[in-house]
Amino acid sequence: MLIASQLEPTYARRVYPCFDEPAMKATFNIRIVHDPSYVALSNMPAIDVSEMKDENGSLWAVTTFNTSLKMSTYLTAFVICDFDYITRTERGNEIRIWAQKEAVKNGYLDYALNITGQIFSFLEDLLNVSYPLPKTDLVALPDFGAGAMENWGLVTFQESSLMYLPSHKFTCRKAMIAIIVSHELGHQWFGNLVTMNWWNDLWLNEGLASYFEYLGAIFVEPKLSLDKIFYDHVVQPVLREDNEIGFRSLSEREDKINGSYSLMSLFDSITYNKGASITWMLSGFLTEKLFIRALTSYLKGFSFSNANQDDLWTHIQMVIDAEDEVRLPASVKQIMDSWTCQNGFPVLTLNLTTGTISQEQFLNKKSKSNTDSYNNTWIIPISWMRNGSSQPLMWLDKSSKVFPEMQVSELEYDWILLNVNLSGYYRVNYDQLNLKRLARLLENDPKAIPAVSRFQLIDDVFALAQFGYVQIETALELTKYLAREDELFIWNMVLLHLLPEDLESTLKNYEVYPLLKKYLLKRMSPIYNYYAVLIRQNVDALEDDYFAQVYLEKLFATACWLGLQDCLNLSSELYTRWMENPEYNIPFLIRRTVCCYSVAVGNDKEWNFAWQMYNHNESTKEDKDMLLFAMSCAKESWLIYRYLQYGLSHTLFSSNCTSVIIHYVITKDTGHRIAWEFVTENWPLLSERYGKELLHDVLRLMERFVNTDVQIQELQVFYNTTLEEDERVAATQLLESARSENMERRNLLTKLANWLQKNVDD
Repeated sequence: MLIASQLEPTYARRVYPCFDEPAMKATFNIRIVHDPSYVALSNMPAIDVSEMKDENGSLWAVTTFNTSLKMSTYLTAFVICDFDYITRTERGNEIRIWAQKEAVKNGYLDYALNITGQIFSFLEDLLNVSYPLPKTDLVALPDFGAGAMENWGLVTFQESSLMYLPSHKFTCRKAMIAIIVSHELGHQWFGNLVTMNWWNDLWLNEGLASYFEYLGAIFVEPKLSLDKIFYDHVVQPVLREDNEIGFRSLSEREDKINGSYSLMSLFDSITYNKGASITWMLSGFLTEKLFIRALTSYLKGFSFSNANQDDLWTHIQMVIDAEDEVRLPASVKQIMDSWTCQNGFPVLTLNLTTGTISQEQFLNKKSKSNTDSYNNTWIIPISWMRNGSSQPLMWLDKSSKVFPEMQVSELEYDWILLNVNLSGYYRVNYDQLNLKRLARLLENDPKAIPAVSRFQLIDDVFALAQFGYVQIETALELTKYLAREDELFIWNMVLLHLLPEDLESTLKNYEVYPLLKKYLLKRMSPIYNYYAVLIRQNVDALEDDYFAQVYLEKLFATACWLGLQDCLNLSSELYTRWMENPEYNIPFLIRRTVCCYSVAVGNDKEWNFAWQMYNHNESTKEDKDMLLFAMSCAKESWLIYRYLQYGLSHTLFSSNCTSVIIHYVITKDTGHRIAWEFVTENWPLLSERYGKELLHDVLRLMERFVNTDVQIQELQVFYNTTLEEDERVAATQLLESARSENMERRNLLTKLANWLQKNVDD
């Protein structure tokens, strides 16, 4: 038995009567009556544990906690558990980490304990504001919907976010724990000590904590590369989302948010990632020194109280006015409101010949709804380099402006790079002249452009092509150099653009596949060979290679998918070794790919071994999922059909595995027809057992494969016989949009094929 609370945003009112608003701060006296064999935890230390009897004469424990500091209702918390803890005191702050007894005994929480005190001290020293509580409990909950919650003095986590198994030799697990712990500890200042006035400024909590989580993580794991990870995990994912017209701005007016449904929807990538990205940009143009000084003044000014974003701007302005180090083109409020109060972000267009930069909102030009012109303008800091040497920061504060320093004549060979190392939250569209120069530079000397800027340059141009600003051929020109690219995080992004996951199963049916295979394998072989040697000879050498742990799988999966013989051989070698000795561990980093392709090139022997290991009682949840995936990779139809039959059997699988199996099979090139036939044949049984959920998943997956009118009709017939009328209408609309997407995709693939035809031998 276990009880744990999660009161953010508006659930404190369900636990005790209160004015449940973040600005109505109060002190809390908490007392909990509970079973004596359990321990009760709350925000403050327990000051008394006594006994009482109820009317039936049963004995209860009563734990009374010290009066809390002045705080918001949503941060009050309690846990009643029979966990063990490990403890250490850092600067008078007693830190305890609680978890299930077995996990504590096995040392799974030692890493978290080692870093918690260090991160606390790091934040105290950096922000120059001390932590006001005498103790901090971190609790690892076996099941927790929120991921983690920063309750003041009683921080709760999903178990997996806090546990580091000594057998995981790899930094990526440590990095994940360090990032999550730093995020929650960052909140002890941003959110708990100073809270946003109301939820419309939630980014003051989440955006700042999401910025500091990376500083804290790098402090305890210095081998991680801050700018690469921040750009890859925070900035790029939100740039991909933050361009829909309906998308909200970072700071909304209060009257636009009502009802707790829309409160929950504020906990999204705009609040977290865009908030952190804007903070990164702000810190960049202020300099970190002044930015932190301003934050200290903001924290001291609003301790035990509430603030809105204007309060933050005021404190930053005060620090700037007291110095004459930083010159800004406008007030901090004017600059920053252009980023937080408008939705979306700008794309900058540079004309090299005239030195003109113009800005407009980045929107999908191909989409009909985006034809209206939006006249949003931003005040944009531009960090830039010319020919590899960094230049002084420039500002674009109107829709377009001439920068004589950026003018380059046709005769010179100079190249210009804007937004160096992603100091700003925007994309850049270069003219053909500059792009040709950058493409040539990449082929001759890729390291002349910093890694994050290479990532950005290529990601921007693919995004621009996708939204109709430039032709896809323009983006492809920048991939010619890739044989000289040794950064996995860049490869990962390129593969996401060239081989989106929803395309893998259909691409093999097109004439573009052999061309892509030849073009990509030629460029992938250097980086593939580098890692293949390490996998065969010394996989432990990759212990500190963070991106290898996160992205090597994608690189190997792509090499095998493209039919690289060595990749298929390597998979079979490692899998055979496992079949001969089940104690052997296939390298964690490429396990999924190895098992999938061994089953694919093997026959029933390989498949049956995977099945046997799946049913092995020592398989973890991760093992099981990996094997469910691997078994769907079979190439022989009868194996796939048998797998789906197994999936229906109650005795062999729990019910939630069935939809996972169907999902995995449907996304494979061999499997999708078989899965579709299987679903239609067994529909009465499936629908009775799994209801509408399963059907929706299956139909969404099937729609990727709808390319011809005949296929549309086939699905249509199925809809007519199985769906209620209202669902039929929705499903039919989905089909129509799937068909037009597929038509557009076909045009894209034709363009890709034509370009590859000309360039495949370069």
